[in-house]
Order: sequence, then structure tokens, then C-alpha cells
Amino acid sequence: MTNMPEKNFEEFKLAAIKQLLITSIFLLIQIIIFFVSAGHITNQRPWLYFITTFINYIVSTVIQYKLNPQLVVQRLKAKRKGSKLWDEILMRTINLMIIIAVPAVAGLDVSRFQWSNIDIYFAPIGLVCVVVSSIILNYAMIVNIHFEPTVRIQKERNHKVITRGPYSIIRHPGYLAGILFAISIPLLIGSFFSFIPVCIYIFLMIIRTWLEDKTLQKELEGYIDYSKQVRYRLFPGIW
Repeated sequence: MTNMPEKNFEEFKLAAIKQLLITSIFLLIQIIIFFVSAGHITNQRPWLYFITTFINYIVSTVIQYKLNPQLVVQRLKAKRKGSKLWDEILMRTINLMIIIAVPAVAGLDVSRFQWSNIDIYFAPIGLVCVVVSSIILNYAMIVNIHFEPTVRIQKERNHKVITRGPYSIIRHPGYLAGILFAISIPLLIGSFFSFIPVCIYIFLMIIRTWLEDKTLQKELEGYIDYSKQVRYRLFPGIW
């Protein structure tokens, strides 16, 4: 980025700040929902999830700002011509599961009613899930200039099939990263019952993966050949 024109540098910097602000607001919403649901703020373990997530947001934003700042700008655009309606609906539903449903159930579970308590020894597994998720997601976003929030054929950006990095192993690494991150939440907070909305989230992500894959096979040149070379959509060795 040393040879970057000053105008682009300022645009990329502003986009990175905006991206971190947006993710921080979503995290704040999760925190509020959790503690309203919990009824008190004496339970310290949920902060393991909140702090880990905030650090993850900072690290990911810095990585993308340094290595693929154009994508940060592109992902913040409000209107994307050609986005599939079914994906707009699925994306928002999936996001609401993580932002609202998971912290609401977790708060009721571990604090207000104490239905369950996942042992603290499972928390390191949750941390591993966060780290692996972050590595996969950031790697995918670095190599894929078309990594937008919604499904569409980006004709104005010369949309092409990406085969490098994690895309050489599975066809939708970003969704796998999202699933791993979702699994980490109950393990870090210690709520078994929050696996219920997490499982719904995973089910919706599988549906989204299937629909997106069908769309790309039908509308993106070269994707059918790519799908023959990389057999697995989401889970390596399984599907």
C-alpha cells in the first residue's frame, strides 16, 4: 500500500473504520440482548466470547485493509445490482440468528434460568474454532475479489471463478468459516441450549450453500468445470 494514491488510501482507510464500526455495533447489540435476557451482568464467562469476537473483528479488519482494501470498499456498498432475492432473505435471517437468537437463548440459559452449563474446559475448543474460522475467512477474502455479502453474478467486475487458496479445497470456504464461528459461541459462553439456534443457523447455511452453488453452476462461466475439480461444496470429504 506504499505506492497507493492518497485518494485511494483515504477511501480504504475510511472503509476499514466504517467496517469495524458496523461490526462493533452488531457486537454491542449482541451484548445488550444477552444481558437483557440474562437479567444481570454478574456472569463473567460470556465476556470471553465478546472480547474474543471484538479482537477477531479488529484483526480481520486490519488484514483486509492491508491485503485487499478494494474488497472492504465493495462490501460496504448498499446496493448491489443483480443480488438474488432468496439470498437477501436468507442472509438477513441467518444474521439475525447470530445477532439476536443465540445471545437471547444463551442469556436465558446460563444466567436467568441456568438450564445448562458447558464446562469451561470446552472453551479452548471454542477459541480454536474462532481462530480457524478467522484464518479460513480472511484467506478466502484475500484471494477472492468477488467475496460480497450477497449472491450475484458481478458482470461489471468481470466475475470469474476463484480456484486459489481455500477454494482449491472446498467451493464455499466463507460459509464453513461462518459455521465454525457459530459453533464457538455456545462453547465460549457455556450454553448448551444456544446450540438450538446455532443448529438452525447451520441448516440455513447449508441451504444457502446449495442454492448459491446451483446459481453459480447455471450462471457463472467456468464454474461447472471448477465443481468437477473441487468436489466438495462446504465440508471437506463429506459434501
